[in-house]
Amino acid sequence: MDLNRVRQILSSSAEIDVIYNGASVWIDHLNEDGRTATVHLRGPLEERTTVEITELQERS
Repeated sequence: MDLNRVRQILSSSAEIDVIYNGASVWIDHLNEDGRTATVHLRGPLEERTTVEITELQERS
């Protein structure tokens, strides 16, 4: 995924399905470096992790 698409998803009110390592995640925020984002798994677990935005995929 690219930087502009991450920004679009974060500003959208729609629920957009994003995948990281085969798991559905929420993007919490884009980090200041512009290359990474903080995400967490959809569901009851609130564990957050920092990932490269290039590793995120939008489910089509």
